[in-house]
Parts: sequence; structure tokens; C-alpha cells
Amino acid sequence: MAFIKKSFPKKKNDKAAEKKKRLKAREVSKCRFCREKAEEIDYKDLGSLQRLVTSQGKHLSRKRSGNCATHQRMSIQALKHARFIALMTFCG
Repeated sequence: MAFIKKSFPKKKNDKAAEKKKRLKAREVSKCRFCREKAEEIDYKDLGSLQRLVTSQGKHLSRKRSGNCATHQRMSIQALKHARFIALMTFCG
């Protein structure tokens, strides 16, 4: 007796297809300092520095803050200057 192999129609993974569509439609986000075309981040601008710091006083990562690598390094330096001059606290 011969074994007959039945072929079933394949189901398309709708979730994966929707996810691919969403990823393609998403625009590349720019760094907030790149959008403003800022050449330097001022350590006296406490409003922009406080957005880059958590409530505990830790600096936000690039992924969470949305900064590019160059502006992330500049913001860390500006934060260090502001802390040293006592414009910002070292901890929350």
C-alpha cells in the first residue's frame, strides 16, 4: 500500500506582512540638535539638558534620547560642565 502525501495550502503570516509594511513606511527620525542645525550644545541651556537626564540624574542613552553620536557626546560634555559649575545636580 502506497502512502499518499497530502499538500495543505500554506497560510500567510499576516502579522509579519503588516510589520514589514509598517517598517517601510516609517520615516528616519533625526536628532533634535541636527534638526535645529546646532553646532554646539550650550551648557547654560538647562531646558535642553534636563530633557536628556532622568529623574535620578542619569544621562539618557542615544536610543531613548534620539540623539546622533556626535551630539550625544557633546551633550555629555555640556552636562559635565553644567554639573561642575553647579547649574545642575549630580543626582536627582
